[in-house]
Amino acid sequence: MAFSADELRVLRRALATALNPAPLQDDDVQDCLRLAESVDESVAEAGRLRAFLLADLVRYRQALPGSLTGYLELLQDALAAGYDPAADDLAALRALRHHPAAGALLARCQVLAERSVRIRLARVSQAQSPSRTLAAAPRARLLALPGGRASDDGGAGAGAGAGTPAKPAPKPPAPGERPVPKPSEAFPPRRRPVPPPPPEERVAG
Repeated sequence: MAFSADELRVLRRALATALNPAPLQDDDVQDCLRLAESVDESVAEAGRLRAFLLADLVRYRQALPGSLTGYLELLQDALAAGYDPAADDLAALRALRHHPAAGALLARCQVLAERSVRIRLARVSQAQSPSRTLAAAPRARLLALPGGRASDDGGAGAGAGAGTPAKPAPKPPAPGERPVPKPSEAFPPRRRPVPPPPPEERVAG
């Protein structure tokens, strides 16, 4: 894209105003607006020319090998405009590799195609990297609390061997201390009442 001398002066004033903000006169504002419109038109025109160039490239490629010279020229122009060679271009150039110009252009297109593939793969990997870096949180180990089943099993392992808790042995009474009575001594069992004798035995007696 080329600018005229007047457009360069307008662009210089716009850049100076962006670096050092200052109020602009109406004429300067109108010049900046016209320059922006010119840039938009140039970008649109470049897009149209690119579309025409790629359409011509397809037509010349379909007419190979009779359109060899025109196809090679159009392909070089498209590469200069930033075109990434397609698989059809590589296949056509491989079929024409006996031609010196086609062989040289094939080597150039292979380098550009490989670079384009690497760029696309890098973009895909960058898009997928957040999901890959999210690792699952490690599971916390369950620890036995003191006084639970683990302690009961450990204490009973040597005596019972079956995992049942062992009953604590009673402590002997200290000297001069009365022993704790057993439940059977504190609450003796009730004797069943003896039924009274029959009336005949009472009269006979």
